Amino acid sequence: MTSKPMKSLKTKSPRVTIQEVAREAGVDRSTVSRVFNQPRLLREKTVLRVRSVAQRLGYSPNSAARALRTGRNENIALVVPDLTNPFMPPIALAVQKEAGKLGYCVFIGNADEDPSHEEDLLLRFSDQVSGAVLASPRSDQATIESLARIIPLVLINRDIRGIPRVLIDAGLGMAEAVKHLADFGHKHIVYVSGPSHSWSNEQRQLSVYKAAEALAIKLNVVYAETASFLSGIRIVDELLAFGASACIAFDDVLAQGICQALEERNVTIPRDFSVIGCDDVMGFPRLTTVSSPSANAGQKAVEMLISSLSSGFSPDTRLVLDTALLPRSTAGPPKIN
Repeated sequence: MTSKPMKSLKTKSPRVTIQEVAREAGVDRSTVSRVFNQPRLLREKTVLRVRSVAQRLGYSPNSAARALRTGRNENIALVVPDLTNPFMPPIALAVQKEAGKLGYCVFIGNADEDPSHEEDLLLRFSDQVSGAVLASPRSDQATIESLARIIPLVLINRDIRGIPRVLIDAGLGMAEAVKHLADFGHKHIVYVSGPSHSWSNEQRQLSVYKAAEALAIKLNVVYAETASFLSGIRIVDELLAFGASACIAFDDVLAQGICQALEERNVTIPRDFSVIGCDDVMGFPRLTTVSSPSANAGQKAVEMLISSLSSGFSPDTRLVLDTALLPRSTAGPPKIN
């Protein structure tokens, strides 16, 4: 009786070391380490060469060992109030892209417009990430300040002293929107408000109020509660009941819902009613709107966060990005009765 030959066992290839990558790339071991930890400190040419060699040799940094050695890992978190809102994906993509360039991975959490979910997500992430970007937070100031003592934070669209933040200031763009309507001859407009816990909504509504007051334009406010397409549809009857000739919505999603409902009621835009949105998101290309550098905000927020992590302290940095009106075809002269 002959025995079957034993199958040979595959031997695992030895792990490529950082020394081997350094020798092949013609650089010091410390340079290879910086390529994967602090690439911004090196010339782009050096980073590309070392990464190319590492990929060819099959080298990957040992993240677990590094986390034990340095006391921090290479993950950051991004928490947003509503990932389905078109304003958020450009921020998320920019955060992921910039973090990747700096050697970090991104965990994304959707808080579903619930402040308690924001807090829960950040606490859950806190032992897995080195820091977090909190975009358009709905939590109160005391909660955010408390969270910032647990995990390094950078805020987008929330102005809290002592915490690094990137603010998209829609004030100038909203004031231009009011003037745009005034130049057309509108005397009575409505502001369609967004979420009550939104810092952005507070700033936008205040800017519209001040501009309308300065231009002697009558202003009413409709509270949509949530910034959604359906909310825009639901509030149209209330909107039209004021007898105004135009509205400025908190964001483009609300504005698109309003436009849909107006057209269903045979209200022609802008002949019968003018509509202006905010954020310049895709979906309604003829919408007059206010620009929003959301991708730039995401990039700058990551730069701030990684800088804080590298330095070991969180400076009171406040970066403001301006906006501007983008005139298109949903705003025009009021209808003459």
